[in-house]
Amino acid sequence: MSDDETIVPQPARVAKDRGQLPSWRWEELRTTLWVIPSMLIVVAVVLFIVTFEIDLAAYHHHLTLPVWIRTGNADAERQVLIAIAAAVITVVGVVFSITILALTLASQQFGPRMMRNFVRDVGNQLTLGVFVGTFVYTVLALGSINSVSANFVPHLSTSIAEALLLVDLAILIYFIHHISRSIQLPEVIAGIAKDLMESIDAEFPQRVGEPQEERAEHSGKSVPELLKLIEERGAVVPSQVSGYIQYVGYSQLISIATRTDSFIRLEHRPGHYLATGRPLAMVWPRGAAPEVALALRKAHVTGPHRTLVQDPVFAIDQLVEIAIRALSAAVNDTFTALTCIDWLAAGLGRVSGRVLDEGVYRDSNGRVRLIEFDPSYARMVNRSFDKIRQAARGMPAVLIRLIDSLGSIMLDTTSAEQRTVLRRQADMVLRLAEETVAEPNDLEEIRFRYRRIPGEDTFAERPQAWSQMDPA
Repeated sequence: MSDDETIVPQPARVAKDRGQLPSWRWEELRTTLWVIPSMLIVVAVVLFIVTFEIDLAAYHHHLTLPVWIRTGNADAERQVLIAIAAAVITVVGVVFSITILALTLASQQFGPRMMRNFVRDVGNQLTLGVFVGTFVYTVLALGSINSVSANFVPHLSTSIAEALLLVDLAILIYFIHHISRSIQLPEVIAGIAKDLMESIDAEFPQRVGEPQEERAEHSGKSVPELLKLIEERGAVVPSQVSGYIQYVGYSQLISIATRTDSFIRLEHRPGHYLATGRPLAMVWPRGAAPEVALALRKAHVTGPHRTLVQDPVFAIDQLVEIAIRALSAAVNDTFTALTCIDWLAAGLGRVSGRVLDEGVYRDSNGRVRLIEFDPSYARMVNRSFDKIRQAARGMPAVLIRLIDSLGSIMLDTTSAEQRTVLRRQADMVLRLAEETVAEPNDLEEIRFRYRRIPGEDTFAERPQAWSQMDPA
């Protein structure tokens, strides 16, 4: 682990699953193109059954259809349904093929995760589902012609198929508008930033006062004692799979640790890559290791990619990836990088006002049962700015925006330690500017912005100093 992920004894969290984001199962279902379309196909089948029964009742003169229902012979109705089915399936194939091509080209600038975001988008799933559902309904209606007798025609079903065709036209217009917006870079960045804010709110919720469960009296060994015991006499539980950790079932681990009267230290957290045979966790005492190992296999979900579930740093990495691509010589899009920096500053400002727990979990009796490596504030700040700063060599506009953003984040900080982390980043930006910026006036502007960052001694006296600065 990196230096900024060292576990420090802090007030412990109660044994519970963190976060308000959907579980990994919901995330997996959401990131598919078959769940919603399959549901809409079922709806189309049910709708056909209803309309067919009504047509059958009308054929036997049990009821009378409204006058607006189209009427015609079997051949005419058959031709109408054939035309609808052919048009719908053709539009689906052409539109989605062109869309995939456009997204492939866009992903070269935005990053390969653009395709995953397209699949994850509910609007795209609904569009595909409505078109496929219409096709299924039309084919069923087509097959019902002359199914009861030689002169049976499903007039209501044919009329509903025509109405669904009009719905498909409206959906097609919406889809084209939606896709044309979604591949615009500001929309992509804003969408990732929205995911970042939601992930921060889920992982680090605001706390009003001290929760009742955290005021409970602690019992058992202290965190330093347990860490020493697990280093000296703990058993290593190796990983059985390779991949990125996507989800950790904290409640399951706490339950098994309580039942076996053991202590678990997780070596990896959601977002980390895990290789087969590498240490997944350490357990003390050793006798509990086999049962804990079985629970760990059930509590950890791994996959080929990272997700936002329990991993807010993933959204930070996505914004950083877009920024450094924009700053590359092949793209040279400074304004895109500035937009990413602005959203990163907004996210870090929200994190600065939250309490980042140190990953100590206790059971209902106050005994420490689980410790994990939580993302520290320093790690999140460094992941946000290090790579962008390194890619911005000799770019005064980007360096100025970096310093401005660091100063604005300071307004939301709650401790001197947080401001020290931000000041360290600002110092590195200034040193880079002095080494790579040749124009004296640009360098003086960067130094001026740096001097405007409030020091620790004046921070409490001038909390609004940065809000009055003109934007770069």
